[in-house]
Amino acid sequence: MAPFPALFKPIVPAVQAAAARSFSPRSWARPWRASTGRPRIAVIGNCQASGVAQALRLMLPGAEVETLLVAGLTRRFGHIDRLARHLRETDHVFSQFFPVGFIAGGNIHGLAERVPGLRLFPTILFSGFHPDLVHVGDEASLRLSRLVASPIGPYHSAIALQGFHRGLSVEATLRLYTGAVFDQLGYFDLWQSSADYLLRTSRDVGFGLEREFALWGRGGVFMHVINHPRLHVLGDIARRLAREAGCDPLDIPVAAYAPDTLAAEPVWPVLPEIAERYGVPGSTLFKGDGRRAPSRLLDLTEFVAESFALYARHRPQDLTCARLGTWDTVPEIRVLFDAAA
Repeated sequence: MAPFPALFKPIVPAVQAAAARSFSPRSWARPWRASTGRPRIAVIGNCQASGVAQALRLMLPGAEVETLLVAGLTRRFGHIDRLARHLRETDHVFSQFFPVGFIAGGNIHGLAERVPGLRLFPTILFSGFHPDLVHVGDEASLRLSRLVASPIGPYHSAIALQGFHRGLSVEATLRLYTGAVFDQLGYFDLWQSSADYLLRTSRDVGFGLEREFALWGRGGVFMHVINHPRLHVLGDIARRLAREAGCDPLDIPVAAYAPDTLAAEPVWPVLPEIAERYGVPGSTLFKGDGRRAPSRLLDLTEFVAESFALYARHRPQDLTCARLGTWDTVPEIRVLFDAAA
């Protein structure tokens, strides 16, 4: 049973809606204002937008690059009309998809109607290196505040959560972190289904990533967690956005010249059995968020034990997870966990 379809299920309708809506003809890749040599660029999106903007500043010396995180749009602008007016003097607007609810007056479709030439770029979601990682809580909201925290942030082990739900001890749950169990849970199938999803959703927004994905995969691990790519990935996206907008970016390896700010946030290990399958270094160390305090490193035993302690403080109905909902319908998986008791 491959767990992938349930993992990103909450955002599939939004991406499909974006694909069905025409933003502008193919000429959207060209600048909609005359270039001044010092382009003004706005990058709108989630935490990945910050890395794209960082790369653009490095590759386009002199450019004025503003990052607008979707989580702060309402607080800063209040209504989509005010956001559009703010962007009126911008030469290029690059945005990820965002649904209704992040700013009054509409979603990305409404903004595109008000901002000629707005260019979409994809949200990078990939689970191949981290197939056991899941979110817990209200995934469909796409809001961090509605997710349950683990010992390192909004990232949980599906095996640990299911072990807790099935009444296993920490010790019994730890015995399930093996290659044989991963195989039974479909973890080794997740690379292909996750790759298919990423490439399909990228094409849906007019930004196919077939070439880039092949290069990323050959270069080793390119994700910190399922929704945080490493900086060189965001640099590749920034370079394409700049070139296709008519700019002349420096051809430099961004990660060699700038800090990877997402590395300061939680980092999920590529577990040894997964790493062996893909020929990359493996680890069982989970890194916590280090933006406001020194990062904590937890080994697998510590992570599972602290996860159990956190789960015990929550109401069962708060610990919702699409992956576990799927597993509960599969008798073989129920037997697998019950046999570990």
